[in-house]
Amino acid sequence: MRATRRRTAQTGFTLVELAVVLAVIGLIIGAVAIGKDVQRNAEYTKIKNKFIDQWEQAYNQYYQRTGVVVGDSQVEPRIMVNGENYTAPAGSPVSGGDMAATVAAGTEPLPICQRDPAAGAMRVAAARNELRNLMTRTGIRMPPGRAEGQEDLYVYTDTNGAPQEVQVCFQWNRPTTPEGAGNVMVISGLTPDLARMLDQMIDGKPDAREGRFRQRGVDNSTSNAPGTQWAANNTYGQGAGGTTAEGAGKTRDEEQVLTLTAIYKMNQ
Repeated sequence: MRATRRRTAQTGFTLVELAVVLAVIGLIIGAVAIGKDVQRNAEYTKIKNKFIDQWEQAYNQYYQRTGVVVGDSQVEPRIMVNGENYTAPAGSPVSGGDMAATVAAGTEPLPICQRDPAAGAMRVAAARNELRNLMTRTGIRMPPGRAEGQEDLYVYTDTNGAPQEVQVCFQWNRPTTPEGAGNVMVISGLTPDLARMLDQMIDGKPDAREGRFRQRGVDNSTSNAPGTQWAANNTYGQGAGGTTAEGAGKTRDEEQVLTLTAIYKMNQ
């Protein structure tokens, strides 16, 4: 009688099957990581296109409809943001002449915001809080921003997943202002990576000292010299001091990333 062998069912996976499974898991993890970067880049692009660009358009539309910049006098224009509330010293021209001498530091018209900016974001703590009123009285549509009545704000998350808030204001910088003179949009609440990406999209390179988009407080008085990097990176948390572009902060992912303030030079 021929002995019969019972075939036992195979259990477990072969090495080839395990290798395939591990490869698929690796691809999924890589796709998730790449997806987060793609999503963040898309969000930063949205901040540029749907918020900052639209505020620039609103500013330009105000000029086209009224003939003056935001907050300036239509009867006696000074070509200054909030120029209506600027009084020239006795015997000095309202505009023109040596404005660096005529307008002493600290006597410039107050910035125009919708709300008081974060501490240290502006050259002065106080602001004329009626940006929304000026726009709505002229019939200008503002970006949707954070919500109705908060069109000057935009909320996003930083690379640690912490919430951040961008705010826009407008102000006039007197001649000899370190980051540049003239009417500017002041944009606060930018993480270093967001500031660099916006600068790249606006000026073609991330240079904190040159171009229309610059870091507030960075001196631009050196002529024909190389630019400078934005003075921080995403390893620094809120409240960090002595930050540099190539320095190393605490790199703790439970911290909120440090933010910077930029100025965006307007055409009028």
